[in-house]
Amino acid sequence: MSAGVHMCGFGHSVPDRAIPSAEIEARLGLDPGWIERRSGIVGRHYASDHESLTDMALPAAQQALSDAGIDTGEIGLLLLATSTPDHLLPPSAPLLAHRLGLSHPGAVDITGACGGFLYALSFAEGFVRAQQKSALVVAANILSRRINEQERASAILFADAAGAVVLKPHSSSERGMRAFELCSDGAGYDLIKIPVGGTRHPYDRPHAPEDRMMHIENGQQVFAKAVSMMANSGSAVLERADVAPEAVNHFVPHQANRRMFDKVAEKIRLPKDRVRSSVERYGNSSAATIPLTLSLIHHEQKLLRSGDHVLMSAAGAGMTGGSALWVL
Repeated sequence: MSAGVHMCGFGHSVPDRAIPSAEIEARLGLDPGWIERRSGIVGRHYASDHESLTDMALPAAQQALSDAGIDTGEIGLLLLATSTPDHLLPPSAPLLAHRLGLSHPGAVDITGACGGFLYALSFAEGFVRAQQKSALVVAANILSRRINEQERASAILFADAAGAVVLKPHSSSERGMRAFELCSDGAGYDLIKIPVGGTRHPYDRPHAPEDRMMHIENGQQVFAKAVSMMANSGSAVLERADVAPEAVNHFVPHQANRRMFDKVAEKIRLPKDRVRSSVERYGNSSAATIPLTLSLIHHEQKLLRSGDHVLMSAAGAGMTGGSALWVL
């Protein structure tokens, strides 16, 4: 019986439409280069009007399955981490599974904002160990449709993208999740939100148009809470696994803001050359940023090696997040 879990396939997808930071700076009256200096973001991609969430998630999942080299019938579970599903009801994961031609796996959405991928990954890893079946974890968001273009705090950051990983049973107990910590801080519940659309403020009641869009209440407070959550959980995970910071081969943080994850790496005492980033080209696509970055460093940079230690960390709306240490 297999004792480990192998992350054996990686995929990603971004829309064709590229939006340079200069375009947003001109619209908001910001100095040239302001966005890059504040966030590290040079560009991002937005979906076209006809693209849905599953349209964008599909090619990322297909690439991951192809990269893994496994038959679609082997997938026993599909988890889709997203805050922007095709519809509020039903969940989008069963539709994605159907479009992929999977053989009726378990399939459900995980609504965990920026921390959603880590939650989905931990759940899927446990499924693979317990059921001895493979799992597909996809994270995708179309945040461009939730941006208030006049609110600087959100307009400069958010983007659209998808990332995916395939997990399968492995004979080595050394493969898979060495340690993880999931956490939340409901005291920061209202710091990042879309005010209208839930049961507290339904669409059918009077509201301002901007209340349908993303709103960041206090950017400095979000920054401080996110850094604390990511750094504390990251340090706890390394301590629990008895792995020194310098033994981490790749630190793949949620790509919220370059200054944010550089600060996290500094607090965990991770070597700067281990930090992996995609924020420059692709911005912040919430839960999708970690699997997107993993896929990019696998397919484009060829950096991932068997036995590598990968530390992942995230924090976002809720506040919710955590960290995970994975051995490839």
